[in-house]
Amino acid sequence: MDLFVNAIVIDMSSMLPYLSWFIDGAITTVWISFLTVIFGSLIGFIATLAKRSRFKILNWIASAYTQIIRGTPILLQLYIVTLGLPSIGISIPDVFGPRSGLLIGAVIALAINSGAYTCEIFRSGLNSVDHGQIEAARSLGLTSRQAMFYVVIPQAIKTILPALGNEFITMIKESSMVSVIGVGDVMYQQKIVQGATYRVFEPLIMIAIIYLVLTTVLTTILGFFERRLNTDAKS
Repeated sequence: MDLFVNAIVIDMSSMLPYLSWFIDGAITTVWISFLTVIFGSLIGFIATLAKRSRFKILNWIASAYTQIIRGTPILLQLYIVTLGLPSIGISIPDVFGPRSGLLIGAVIALAINSGAYTCEIFRSGLNSVDHGQIEAARSLGLTSRQAMFYVVIPQAIKTILPALGNEFITMIKESSMVSVIGVGDVMYQQKIVQGATYRVFEPLIMIAIIYLVLTTVLTTILGFFERRLNTDAKS
């Protein structure tokens, strides 16, 4: 037992020369997650409106979309967009520089995945508004669309925003999937550091610390805004 313990050597100082690599990876991770939630929210909102539409075909398309995306692994969806589509002639050009097409493809895949979940967030938020509010708005002469945008959505925001914040935090962690296709997020950077230093444990500890810091900071910010929303709602 003593020999085993004495053989354990952890040298976190060996990671200091590569700190900038980890920081660059963390910045890429945050940007990917932010863009994913923005575009995913747009997709999810459109899907929610489609589900609430009186046109059956739109209901069916939105339901099929959420069922397929929620029923298949995110890694598979990432492979289909970034590897599968180019194999059949559908590729994303490098419009922002070398390998930017791969990054755009990763964001598209993650946004499509996030949209299926934010669709449920919007649906739950809109359903949380009492139906009497809509009837009251209609009795005042508002159309269904006006009632949605001027009455329902403003009241649903206090339910939707915290859930979207949680989706952002979740995406910070799930975006680590993009490292398998060569996107330079923080998880990918630790692979490079492992190859450069021949050390495995220390880079893993570094990215664990980075993910913990990111999620803790975002959770704190989210809690602050959630308390503000609750305070404003009571006042």
